[in-house]
This record gives sequence, structure tokens and C-alpha cells, in this order.
Amino acid sequence: MSETYSPLKQTVGFIGGGNMAYAIASGLLNKGVLKAEQICVSATNLANLQKRWCPLGVTHVTTNNGEIVSKADTVFICVKPQIFPQIVGDIESAVLKLPSSAGRKLYVSIMAGVTLERLASTLPMIDANDLVRAMPNTPMQVGVGCTVFCRLCTTTDTLYEALKFMFGALGLAYEVRESQINAATGLAGCGPAYVYEFIEALADGGVKQGIPRDMALRLAAQTVMGAAKTVLDTGKHPAVLKDEVCSPGGATIHGVHALEQGSMRGTVMNAVERATNRADQLS
Repeated sequence: MSETYSPLKQTVGFIGGGNMAYAIASGLLNKGVLKAEQICVSATNLANLQKRWCPLGVTHVTTNNGEIVSKADTVFICVKPQIFPQIVGDIESAVLKLPSSAGRKLYVSIMAGVTLERLASTLPMIDANDLVRAMPNTPMQVGVGCTVFCRLCTTTDTLYEALKFMFGALGLAYEVRESQINAATGLAGCGPAYVYEFIEALADGGVKQGIPRDMALRLAAQTVMGAAKTVLDTGKHPAVLKDEVCSPGGATIHGVHALEQGSMRGTVMNAVERATNRADQLS
């Protein structure tokens, strides 16, 4: 049974209503960390927002980014890095209009490659200590995501503790050095896409051998999920677990040989390296 949590009392907003924002919000709702009325989201296309977010019960959708800043206690900046300059004015205007009685807010960027230094210099109207850089991944929507995050200061506070609680409720969460964020992007942020490619290829192999498509996909996905859970639950190195499956002269070692001939290890490592380099370029 999936673990549920007592709801937080704060309001969480998303500037940008795309896949990653949706994954975080839906995961928090599914886990009971937030209620729908505690979430607000903005994007350029109101009709698309309503179509996707209203089924979650989220009714505060808007094209006005400033509304998110004024309403939310924690503001997730979930736009593409190249879109960021277009929304800076909206954030600045809203921050400057906040009443002196307004409480502190936390601004969490999930933009690939955008450093805390760049955030602080681009948003000087925000206290740099209120800026957080994070890299989550989309499996957060089903509660088994990965998030790495960092901030400039080392002190903690209620909002930051709540943020860590939210990330932890949706899977693995690590507070890291900022120098590790881009590598984590290449590994875990982009990693689900690599795994989906593998699942599809594994299923295609089954189809080629005569297994019906639907069954092949479910078998492939379950196999990957089971193998991943075995690594996490047993603590054994993947190489040890692989050897436990490979009988001398058996079918598995012949399949593993084919993977080695296709340079699967090197290809996957290259994928992580290229994605990391791209995140560096976006900095």
C-alpha cells in the first residue's frame, strides 16, 4: 500500500505547467502532502492548463505569473531555460508589489543548467537565501522519483524543511553540492527516458519472438521494476545480481554477450555524459 502523509499547510505554485510541474503536483496530491486548493499554476495557454490540471482538482490556473508569486509560499519555476528571461519581468514586478507584511517565500528552480549564481543575479529583488536549485524527475508523479537540490546558504528554516519533506515524499531526495547537479541531471533527470528506451527495446524483442505486444510491454516494465527494486532492497551490486541470473552456458549469459557486443554499457555512459555536457552548456 502506498504511504500517505499529513497535508502541509502552505500554498505551492508552479510557473510553467508542463510535464515536470505536473509530475510534482500530481505526486504531492496522490501522497496526500497537499490538497488541490493549495496548488496554483500558470502558463501561456489557459485552455491547455484547464484541460490538464482541472482533472486533478486544481482550479487556480492562470496566464498571470505574478499571481503565482503573490499567492504561493513556495514557487516552483518550471519553464525551459531559454524561456526564463521572458518571465523574469513578471516575477520581479510581483515581488516588488508584495506588501511589507508578506511572509518569506521560497523560489525553487528546476531549470536545467541554470545556476544559483545566475538565478541570484537575474532575480536580485529576491534574497539569494530564498533561492533553491533542484533537479527532479518525472517518476515523482507515481511517488518513486529522484530529486537532488541545493541552496546557497547552509541554514534551515520552515519552508526549506517543508520542501525537503515534499521531495522525500516523492522518492529519493539528496541535498548535494551544486557542482553535482548537472551530473545528476544527466543521470537521474534524463534517466527515465533512457530506461523507457530500454523497456521498449526489451518489449520489441519479445514481440519479435512471438509475445503479444501488450503482454511484452507489461513483462518488460515489470522486469525492469523488479530488477531495480532488487538492487535497492538487497543492497547488492548489480554485477553480483547479474551473475546470480547467469548460469554457465545458459540463455541469460548468451543474451548478456549480445548486449556487450552492442556496447550497451558504453552507450549508456555516453548518454549520461552528453546530457551532463548539455546541462553545462545551458549554465
